[in-house]
Amino acid sequence: MLKKTLLSILAIILIFEEWLWDSLTMAGQFFSRILHLERFDEWLIESSPKRALFAFFIPLVIVTPFNILAVFLLARGAILEAILLEIVLKLSTTLFIARIFRLVKPALLTFNWFSTIYTKISTLLHWAHESVRHTAIYQRSLTLKAAVKARIATLFQST
Repeated sequence: MLKKTLLSILAIILIFEEWLWDSLTMAGQFFSRILHLERFDEWLIESSPKRALFAFFIPLVIVTPFNILAVFLLARGAILEAILLEIVLKLSTTLFIARIFRLVKPALLTFNWFSTIYTKISTLLHWAHESVRHTAIYQRSLTLKAAVKARIATLFQST
């Protein structure tokens, strides 16, 4: 019973992570298209490994002062504002990191340490997916994810 519960929780987390990453990647492509960032995207794709690493960490550097602001708000008792700020920061940072990572991944993987971390995370995610892919909740989540993803794609393509 405990194993089934833990696998169900893992399935929910994995589906949410996949959905968030996929949705934010699509949103990044949409914003890139409407903001005419094709040349910037090409510049990122052609980046040297060091420039790719720098570009990959820029969103984290930008968001850090806002994270400090959220902690300040929390300490001052503005709990709702702090939580909302953190949610917006997390979503926007993930959007930018997903977009940049997709473009600079080959350059980043030339760093041995990055390649090692990426391989370990990918292996862990593969194990997690294999552990939950046959559960009922995961199968239902895949159906829901596909429907939501199609709807989001339709929204971004229509504008």
